[in-house]
Amino acid sequence: MLTAALALRLNYSGDPEDGTYTRNRDAIWLGHAWVDGRKRDADVTALVRRLDTTGIRDLYVHAGPLNHDGTLPASKYPRARWFLDAMRREAPSVRVQAWLGDRLASESPDGLRLEDPGTRAAVVTSTRRILAAGFEGAHFDLEPLHSGDQDYLTLLDALREETRARDVPLSVAAHRIDPLPALHSVAGFLTGHPKWWSQDFFGEVARRVDQIAVMSYDTALPLESLYGGYVAQQTSLALEVTPPTTDLLMGLPFFHESDVGHHESAETVSAAVRGTRLGLSRTDPDRERFGVALYVDFAAKEADWTAYRRGWVR
Repeated sequence: MLTAALALRLNYSGDPEDGTYTRNRDAIWLGHAWVDGRKRDADVTALVRRLDTTGIRDLYVHAGPLNHDGTLPASKYPRARWFLDAMRREAPSVRVQAWLGDRLASESPDGLRLEDPGTRAAVVTSTRRILAAGFEGAHFDLEPLHSGDQDYLTLLDALREETRARDVPLSVAAHRIDPLPALHSVAGFLTGHPKWWSQDFFGEVARRVDQIAVMSYDTALPLESLYGGYVAQQTSLALEVTPPTTDLLMGLPFFHESDVGHHESAETVSAAVRGTRLGLSRTDPDRERFGVALYVDFAAKEADWTAYRRGWVR
């Protein structure tokens, strides 16, 4: 453990290269309040004002969750048209994607079953309908998703046909990559929860989508320097296998809680941004299709926005 901690701390050392700042391809996850009737015109005006000083191009707006059978009633997003029209009017350069997801039945008997062809077909149908409602892309977060899940890859292939037919992006939230080779297999054997993906599987997913956003938080690391070094490593690992035609986004923790998996004193926006810049500098500093993704709007504090702007937007 001491060796691993030292390696992460060393990974956080040094200075990022000049120019490793926003490429204006950043994203933010937005809560369900934007499509269920709780938000009003004044909220949109404030959001647009906030976005104007950032590199954010994509909004992942929570429009689900999916039912366990893959269906998605339109009643779950009754005010979507209002929000979509307002954003097109106030910020036409910003894309609004539907954030869809569900709990998978990969570690319990209850949840969405990707192995069921009927369920996968229902997810595709739900995506078709929500895109027809006006969303400019589909963003999926299905958890817990085990490394090597071939049914997930099959689903992505089908979803890509739908999004390409409409010339909109297919985006996914991704688990982190094994910090050590085959660690996901060891974790799965010992705990039944293989929280990481292999680097090869991450690459398989990245090749099937237009955007992949790494959930680079909830690491359980206790110190800011260790967390920053971990993000730097994750950035490098993801860059190595993400094709240049896919947007790679590293998640920033815009939320505040302390539990076993997340220590807010360690998992700071500043550390995540610095770690992202270090990984980018060491691996592919000129990569254009790269950014960060902010999780999540309703939990963010002003200090989070300030750290994002100072460290990444400049």
